[in-house]
This record gives sequence, C-alpha cells and structure tokens, in this order.
Amino acid sequence: MTGVVATLDDYGKPAWIAVMVLSFILFWPVGLAVLAFLIWSGRMGCGRHGDMSRWQRRFTDRWDSNVQRWGREFRGFQSSGNAAFDEYREDAIRRLEEEQREFREFLDRLRKAKDKQEFDQFMAERRTRPTGGSEPATT
Repeated sequence: MTGVVATLDDYGKPAWIAVMVLSFILFWPVGLAVLAFLIWSGRMGCGRHGDMSRWQRRFTDRWDSNVQRWGREFRGFQSSGNAAFDEYREDAIRRLEEEQREFREFLDRLRKAKDKQEFDQFMAERRTRPTGGSEPATT
C-alpha cells in the first residue's frame, strides 16, 4: 500500500485527483475514503497538516499579477469626462498599490522573524542536548 502512495506522490496532485474521481465512479465509499485520506494527510495542501504558506504564496502571487494587470487596464481607460474622478481613481490605485507593497514587506519580515525564532530555538535545544560520549558510565 505504501508503494502505491509513494508512486502517486511522485506523480503529484493530478494523480491523486484522478484516483479519487475514479474511486468515486467505481464505488463511492472508496472515493469518500480516498478524499478523507487526502485531506487528513495534507496531500492537497489543506487542513491542519497541509502547507498553507505554500498555497498562500501561490494564491497571492496570482492575485498580485492580476491586480497589476487590472491596474494597467484601469490606467488604460479613457478619461471619464470628470477630471476630479479621474484624479481620485489614480490616487486611490496608487495608494492601494503602496499599501499592498508595504503589506507584502510586512509578511516577509514576519516569515523571516518566525524562521529565525524557530532556528534559534533549534540551536538552543541542540546546545543543551547532552552528547553521547560525555556521559559518565555507571557500573
């Protein structure tokens, strides 16, 4: 069984999705079991075992590219005929882009601080761990 799981892991999410769909088609309780396994094991990148930061990065990268594309489209619009509105729209877009950039920098600093804290904790635990050869022998 572990060989099948390892093989499907090598093929990635599309293979797991195909197995789940086929199992639902053949016998729905098996499909439900496969779905529960995928969610529980975190293989779909969701739930308590999944790597949400990877999913979040992928989503925010897509979102950022869409926002940039939309921003170019908005700037490409012809004048609405109301100079005050056009100025307000440009100012609002510029302000939102600045806030977005600042927020992304904030998230990066947060990730780095968390990584540093975890690394420092690991190193502290490693320093306090007794080495195998220095313990006195009891006879």
